[in-house]
Amino acid sequence: MKLTEIYEKKQNKVISFEIFPPKKDEELEHIDDTLAILAECKPDFISVTFGAGGSSNNNKTIEIARKIKDDYKIEPVVHLTGMCYNKQEIDAFAKAIADAGIENIMALRGDENPNAAPKGVFPHASDLTAYLRENYDFCISGACYPEIHPDSPDRVSEIRNLKKKVDAGATVLLSQLFFDNEMFYRFTEDCAIAGIDVPITPGIMPVTKGAQIKRMVELCGATLPERYERIIRRFENNPDALFDAGMAYCVSQIIDLMARGTDGVHIYTMNNTRIARTICDSIRNIIR
Repeated sequence: MKLTEIYEKKQNKVISFEIFPPKKDEELEHIDDTLAILAECKPDFISVTFGAGGSSNNNKTIEIARKIKDDYKIEPVVHLTGMCYNKQEIDAFAKAIADAGIENIMALRGDENPNAAPKGVFPHASDLTAYLRENYDFCISGACYPEIHPDSPDRVSEIRNLKKKVDAGATVLLSQLFFDNEMFYRFTEDCAIAGIDVPITPGIMPVTKGAQIKRMVELCGATLPERYERIIRRFENNPDALFDAGMAYCVSQIIDLMARGTDGVHIYTMNNTRIARTICDSIRNIIR
């Protein structure tokens, strides 16, 4: 089933997870433990990230996505990056994805990789989106950034480029993580003004370790509200307390988003099944 059908059917109650392929081959056998617990939470789809520049994780991505679909009867979304690939390579990936019976792709520019130079064929996610839309029958989703992509000069440029991505064929948008819901609401208002009328799903990452919080903020530029900073200051030396506080904050974010009628919630699990189970147990009656 394509994501557009899922969003039309579920009407603002779409719950999804994101996982990443293990870096080591021997860890791949443990992915079933993760997927079994995620499946208990009955997500509407699970997205699987993609290795850049010819990484062996690319094959694992498709293998895991096939397992999600065939073994767990959950729709997978395969991430596909364009920066480090040419058309022939993208065609090979797309054919492998289609042959696996997978209907949904998340088209991304991809991050710069010191081990793989950009090919210059798909310099932007919109370029990859347009190519996939023209040549394949996938449902294509894209990323969006409530607090502006690090490479965007300003908010106007950010929204303009996002509209270009949607016009190129992205029919669902999944957002980068954020910790302040008000920023997401302002972002969706700007999108509506710009004529972006596809589902925009907030991406939420439960952050339960002090070092992890700092790393996420540095990588994606997310703003930490004073409320969250107080939590870190108060509990950063007590791991169990910080986990509970971080989960409580995350759940409060999700409840507020659902109450405001967002198109769903996309949860970055970091392959942590304890996090996924805790969240689903906390919001079970809200989403079902």
